[in-house]
Amino acid sequence: MNHSQQPVLTQASRLLTGALLLMLVSCVSPRYVKPTPVLREKAVYHPAQPPPGGTQKWNPAWWIGNADDPQPPEWYRPGQRLRGPLWQFRNPLHNFTFYMIGIHDKEFVRRGRSPSAVFHPEGGWNWAVAERGFLRLPFVSYQGRYVRWYALWREKGNFGLKFQRSPKK
Repeated sequence: MNHSQQPVLTQASRLLTGALLLMLVSCVSPRYVKPTPVLREKAVYHPAQPPPGGTQKWNPAWWIGNADDPQPPEWYRPGQRLRGPLWQFRNPLHNFTFYMIGIHDKEFVRRGRSPSAVFHPEGGWNWAVAERGFLRLPFVSYQGRYVRWYALWREKGNFGLKFQRSPKK
């Protein structure tokens, strides 16, 4: 090797070594991370709960039924005539909201302020997000002195909307 070539090689190897060292150090060194506010967030796992007898998702007639509770419970209008049909009219799109646009029959995680409830136990605002893979389904509710309402995907993965006066205490 010529003496004139040696400084060029040394310079190149020094540059390469320095660049390599810089890359290694920058990969290992901690970076400054801006502190984020702590959210009072909780998470709840929801196991898949398919309806008894399976689903008939491609049958629009099935959408207007109630596969989970086809018969009214004992507390609903006991002793009244037409109790069964009134129960079906009470929530005519149960299967649609739970299984067609809802994820009740799928596993998911729900994160939020009070994820296992529709309304926050202390009143005020409640929010949550149901997570299934890449899918994110939001939920928000409010319970105040005069009104209470909720919108979007509830604690069981079903879609719902409701607006009413707050119950008197």
